[in-house]
Amino acid sequence: MSRIFFRMLTLFLFVSLLLTAFAVTTEAQNRLFFRNRIRNAVPPQPQKPVAMNEEAIELKVMLDLYQTEAFELFRNAAHAEWDAMTTGKEDAFKKSANAKLEFAKYHSDKVKYAKIKDLRGKAVGFSEIDARAAERMELQYAQNQLPPELLQKMLEMSSEIEKTFQNQRPKLDGKEYTNNDLLEMIEKETDSAKRQKIWEALKQVGDEVDDQVIALAKVRNEAAHQLGFKNFWEMQVVFQDYKPEELLAIFDELEKTTAPIFAEMKKELDAELAVKFKIPAEQLMPWHYDNPFFQQAPPSKEVDPNSFYENKTQEEIIAIAVKYYRHLGLPYEEVLKRSDMFEREGKNQHAFSIDMDTLGDVRNLCNVKPTDEWMDTVLHEGGHGVYSLNCDRSLPFNLRDSAHIFTTEGIAMMFGAKARTPQWMIRFAGLDSKTVRAAAEALKKQRRREQLIFCRWTIVMLNFEKELYENPDADLKTRWWETVEKYQLLKRPTGRNAGDWASKPHFVIAPVYYHNYMLGELFAAQLRQSLGKLFVNDDPKIGKILTEKVFAPGAKYAWSPFVEQATGQPLSPKAFSNELK
Repeated sequence: MSRIFFRMLTLFLFVSLLLTAFAVTTEAQNRLFFRNRIRNAVPPQPQKPVAMNEEAIELKVMLDLYQTEAFELFRNAAHAEWDAMTTGKEDAFKKSANAKLEFAKYHSDKVKYAKIKDLRGKAVGFSEIDARAAERMELQYAQNQLPPELLQKMLEMSSEIEKTFQNQRPKLDGKEYTNNDLLEMIEKETDSAKRQKIWEALKQVGDEVDDQVIALAKVRNEAAHQLGFKNFWEMQVVFQDYKPEELLAIFDELEKTTAPIFAEMKKELDAELAVKFKIPAEQLMPWHYDNPFFQQAPPSKEVDPNSFYENKTQEEIIAIAVKYYRHLGLPYEEVLKRSDMFEREGKNQHAFSIDMDTLGDVRNLCNVKPTDEWMDTVLHEGGHGVYSLNCDRSLPFNLRDSAHIFTTEGIAMMFGAKARTPQWMIRFAGLDSKTVRAAAEALKKQRRREQLIFCRWTIVMLNFEKELYENPDADLKTRWWETVEKYQLLKRPTGRNAGDWASKPHFVIAPVYYHNYMLGELFAAQLRQSLGKLFVNDDPKIGKILTEKVFAPGAKYAWSPFVEQATGQPLSPKAFSNELK
């Protein structure tokens, strides 16, 4: 799991506290305000200086104080988070929760929020940079105005569901297993009947929590209604700095352009699986695709990417990433100075990137092993790290951030994919050229499958989650399978009437978020297109171009004009779809 701390603190502060980012305002008219005013910020244009009026002077005083006070709270929270993630101690987790709560409480001041909003509407003479910083300051306050009693209710409900996900152990033939156990079993099993039983066990938690998730969705909708939004889905999308209609238009185009390519790929995949399981292709069911949600490609029979890195040491995996980033003029070794890269008891078992102070103390947490997945992950987290490291530090504190969560995800995914790129594997990982070239086509084919399968999965999540909040009383068990059948071309098991959809924990812990991963892929594709042969050939100029166009601007611009400025075109699925043809 990748995580840039300030952006996640902004959007998902309450995820860590099981509050799941309830970004809300106190007045219905703010819905229109945030959809138009904040979302449509544009790159600053040269202007003649205008004298600041009284409101601007007062707002400037508040902004300057904010840059100091909020910075200290942010830094405290970052250090507390790092201690918790690297030690696993209960006391450290308590301190981390308290530090995050202090950051949230600071921004919950209703009097300050009203004052900032009033002054921003009247201020004249602000510089473009200060205007953008004030805009984001107001947004941060707006995200913390939820009525305490409603916040507490959502906290308690989501906490109970989280406990179920954490403690539930699926049962298979009367014996309890972990999810990881079952995933390993289904990958190795070739008997269709046994695979079905394993798949059904992986879905058991859905029946335990589906009613609770629906109840939580209704309470989330209640919060959204109080603030003038149609539902929680719309509220979350708006507070992630999107216009709902624009987001839907992007995904509608993505669906249409990838549908025929996906259908062709799946037909080929199904033919292979039919041979593997010795059944006609038309009899393939969801449990034949390994991943319980078909969000990842089944392993290729032609190539095992892990075989390329299994003889490397964990230290060599990191050294390869350092070598590559140094070649691009991006000092990943600066990130590694305070990072924590290897397994240790009590330490978080996943991976993330964290910016401790927005002034150069950027760190990665990993648990590196000599595998293809960890080569990808180290490059991925390194991408997040060099993005944060190269942000213009002369910007105000709350602009020393990525333009959007999907832009930093795009950079990370773009670099992570290098781990399976033949030319890169030979040049930077030092792998045997004959072996890599022999597997080149198979690697390319598997990469294409992964992109297409994940793309269609994100379309499922976007559309189903939108419907969940638009009509939580609908027959969601049926609507889930209708959505899966439409976009993933999977068959609903005959007579299946279970809470399969609710077995995906993201509905609770990271609601209305999956689209950001896909938009990151679109951004990465546009960057690759704009860089052209420079990126294909790993030209050192890449580092300078990305630093100037992507990293240094920070959050100076809203994401839409930023993407167009960085890639030469508005965000769209065109470049991504063209790569897959």
